[in-house]
Amino acid sequence: MVFCVVKTLSLVNFTGINLRIMERRILATAAFLGMTGIILGAFGAHGLKKIVEPESVAVFETGVRYHIYHAFFLLFIGSSAFVTAKAKKTIFILTIIGTLFFSGSIYLLALNAKLPFDFRPFGWITPIGGLLLILAWAVLFLNIVRKKHKCYMRYLK
Repeated sequence: MVFCVVKTLSLVNFTGINLRIMERRILATAAFLGMTGIILGAFGAHGLKKIVEPESVAVFETGVRYHIYHAFFLLFIGSSAFVTAKAKKTIFILTIIGTLFFSGSIYLLALNAKLPFDFRPFGWITPIGGLLLILAWAVLFLNIVRKKHKCYMRYLK
C-alpha cells in the first residue's frame, strides 16, 4: 500500500500540475472547510439561537452538517491512492462549488429574517449545490468501478 501511495504522489495529472501539489491543495481546502464548519456550527449552537427562530437554527444546522461531511469527503479524496488525478480535480471543483451553493445558500436562508434583503428568491441555488455534490460522489463511484487500479488489483486476484 505504501508503494501505491508513493507511486501515486510521483505522477503528473492531466493538466501538467504535479499531483502532489493538487493533493496538498485538496487537503488544505478540506482543513479550511472543516475549520469554518466548526466555527459556523459553534455560532449556530450558541449565537444563532438568540437571534432567529428554532426552525431557522435547524435549517442552519443542516448546512453545517453537509459542510462538515464534504470537508471529510475532500480529506478522503486528497489522501486516496484509488482516485485518478483527473477524477480528483473534477471532484474537488464539484465539491467546492456544491458546498458553497448548498451550504452557503442554506446559511443565508436561515439568516433571511436578519438580512437587509430577502434571499428567498435565490433559494433555487440550494438544489443546484446539492446536485453538484451528488455529481462529485458519482464521479468517485464511477472512478472506482471503472478504473482497474494497480494498487488494489493484486487484492482482487
